Amino acid sequence: MAEITAQIVKQLREKTGAGFMECKSALAEANGSLDEAELVLRKRGQAIAQKKASRATTEGLIGTYIHTGGKLGVMVEVNCESDFVARTDDFRELVHDISMQIAATDPRFIRKEDVTAEALEKEKEVARARALAEGKPEKIIDKIVEGRLTKYYEEVCLLEQPFVKDNTVTIGQLITSKIAKMGENIAVNRFVRFKVGESAS
Repeated sequence: MAEITAQIVKQLREKTGAGFMECKSALAEANGSLDEAELVLRKRGQAIAQKKASRATTEGLIGTYIHTGGKLGVMVEVNCESDFVARTDDFRELVHDISMQIAATDPRFIRKEDVTAEALEKEKEVARARALAEGKPEKIIDKIVEGRLTKYYEEVCLLEQPFVKDNTVTIGQLITSKIAKMGENIAVNRFVRFKVGESAS
């Protein structure tokens, strides 16, 4: 078994924000591998997030982001369980990161479940027509449509999007890691994105 030095524990803490003992135990489980330990912490975070998912989020913050030049702005409401967590630097940073993400990627929905049946049907039709036009065999069309829908969700659903600051994690995974770190359920409630010259839809 690889020796777990204070230096490698520190590296993992800086990368994930997890506590010292948590990082040490994840490194032990991953035989000293930094990447594997990060994966262990992510999985633990998801388990914690699932346990907390049913808890009410009635506190939180409204964050704003105005892009340089003032032509693009975002307002987002991110909720948590307590005013205490809402006032932490970690939570404020998360709200800022989410508002920046919305400014950069222009999502239409928060989560997959929010995509309207109409929008989904339209996307399936487009994906199917495109696959047929490309001459793909009929028997694999459904698989192709499924793959393209995954890509569609990444484009239009905030929680499915790769984080603009670190594209190895999605916004959903970023929030999950913060739930594990802060010990409270966190949810994006609503957002609005304004761009000068665009009409309201």
